[in-house]
Amino acid sequence: MQDKLTKQNFKKAKDFILTNARMVERRLFHFHFENGDKEGVFHAVYAYRNTDGGFGHGMEPDTASPESQPLFSVMALETLDEVGYLTKDIILNDFMPYFKSITTEKGGVPWMFQPKSDYPCEEHFKTVKEWAALSTTAPLLGILEKYNIDIPWMKKAEEFVWNEFERIQDKHVFCYLCIPRWLTFLTNTRSKEKANKRISNLKKWILEDGTLCKDTLDNGWGLYGKPHSLNYANSSENILYPIFTKDTIESDLQTLIKKQKEDGSWDTWYGISQGTKLEWAGIQTLSTLKTLKNYKKIEK
Repeated sequence: MQDKLTKQNFKKAKDFILTNARMVERRLFHFHFENGDKEGVFHAVYAYRNTDGGFGHGMEPDTASPESQPLFSVMALETLDEVGYLTKDIILNDFMPYFKSITTEKGGVPWMFQPKSDYPCEEHFKTVKEWAALSTTAPLLGILEKYNIDIPWMKKAEEFVWNEFERIQDKHVFCYLCIPRWLTFLTNTRSKEKANKRISNLKKWILEDGTLCKDTLDNGWGLYGKPHSLNYANSSENILYPIFTKDTIESDLQTLIKKQKEDGSWDTWYGISQGTKLEWAGIQTLSTLKTLKNYKKIEK
């Protein structure tokens, strides 16, 4: 059995990222695997920034629209936090003016806005509901809490987040792109008792029959397909890690290793063009390598 990603296959994954992925993924690879500096990640992220303080220009490859989007701005915030570049001043000066400007009456920020331009984009962007969303407001609030920021904006935003958690209950537990963003808030909020109850419910819902993919050979296993344990627990330090057995984690790690393509990538069916499919494959390949690194599954 191939217990770890071999040196040769790691090299193939590296080469795929360096020849196909966007600059931001290449700089993140450099940071995580080659002791690269976080300044490079910062500059790559800020290439997507607009004069209104928001981030656009295909920060997520689903749209080429230059317009600022709430989700893209949250992604920029998360990426800077990931590499340890984020500071209280950057959050307050570079990010919060934009987020405050788009806050709804409910206190939350929308997920996306419908593009006003005719740039190429996925169809779902053209019909997106522009109301306040948990998947953007929760991580923003969680990062503010993490950096010990206390501003008036947070009060109504927190009310919105707790109300939204109560409203949706287990409806989006299958969305493993949302769950980490919920946890950013739940692990950093000062309302620990309410957060612990919500995390406990989350753990129960994830394990309910029908959430996780049981057929690991299914092509839907992975990004935007049926979730597996590693989508929720990408390291043994993750708060959701204890809900899975070691056998489940190990089995899914082995399946993940085997799903590497001949060109070195872990790809996805996603993308509005051949170019954006490669960009998504770069995102997926980097994400997979980080998970394998976290579990010490890359051969040295």
